[in-house]
Amino acid sequence: MSNYTWKIKHFCEISTLELYNLIQLREKVFVVEQDCPYLDVDGKDTDAYHIFCVNQNDAILATSRILKPGVSYPETSVGRVCVAQEARKNKLGKEMMLLCIEFIQNKMQHNEIRLSAQTYLTQFYKDLGFEPIGEMYLEDNIPHIEMYFAS
Repeated sequence: MSNYTWKIKHFCEISTLELYNLIQLREKVFVVEQDCPYLDVDGKDTDAYHIFCVNQNDAILATSRILKPGVSYPETSVGRVCVAQEARKNKLGKEMMLLCIEFIQNKMQHNEIRLSAQTYLTQFYKDLGFEPIGEMYLEDNIPHIEMYFAS
């Protein structure tokens, strides 16, 4: 039995403590670890589904958000994908992305997904069925590429 639990909640279902911990993990990974000062709270969280993994102490180990079509891209999109450094060896990123894909296909009834991937993760997303589209671009001084998935 695993020592963690996955949760999928719309923003309106997330507790204050869960929201605090989600944002804390995103800032820890994207702002501090990647040394990238940017505004994480971008106005898109409030109508998003949030997938997150908690351990037995309710610490959040991984999180991502799913945005409806038309918010970031014409397709449904996944973003703010991050895993706590101490949990990366557990392959939570792959498990989380598979849960995102399943939720989008089965609950949202959508079959196209687009995301903006840091280029060093291109193979990770390709292994999940995403294909790179377009050219590499800089976002907050980090190389990214859009990736597309269709089932």
